[in-house]
Amino acid sequence: MTKFTKWFNNLTEAIAAGMLAAIFLVFMLQIVLRYFFTPAGWTLEFIGILWVWVIFFSCAFIVREQDQVRFDILYLAAPRKVRQIMSIIAALAIIGGMVYAFMPTWEYIDWMKIRKTATVRNPFTGNKIPMRDVFVIYSVFMIAVSVRYAWQLITITKYGPPKTELEVVLEASENDDEEGPKS
Repeated sequence: MTKFTKWFNNLTEAIAAGMLAAIFLVFMLQIVLRYFFTPAGWTLEFIGILWVWVIFFSCAFIVREQDQVRFDILYLAAPRKVRQIMSIIAALAIIGGMVYAFMPTWEYIDWMKIRKTATVRNPFTGNKIPMRDVFVIYSVFMIAVSVRYAWQLITITKYGPPKTELEVVLEASENDDEEGPKS
């Protein structure tokens, strides 16, 4: 499982890096076109589409739980058992919110197929891109977050709440003390 996880993490990071590189290259193209040729309106819209995809794709597959912004003063002050209950409630709330909102969100995204991009066209067909294709990444984000928190719920139930940063640091320093001085 860890080999697959490592491969999947590398793949998702490569995809996100590719999208960021595409944003940069299109931005540079936009500058060249603006100052030396005729400005192209599609570049600005394409950068916006890629930005939406980078944000939701990265938040779904790359950003780790410990990298999220938290307001955890009460959580850190609570005993381990209370932290476990708080973690379970938080995971259930996130899963519940995502599941509850999924169908209305998907209906709206699907409805967006009637609207098209203003200037960006599919290079293979020449047709303008349906806005549904632009925002479908949000539904992928919702599913990925739901699965992530369902997995976290199982882990919390089995093994307790995630270790706090202080617990991780203390555990690391204890391991360093046990190994003794390095020569």
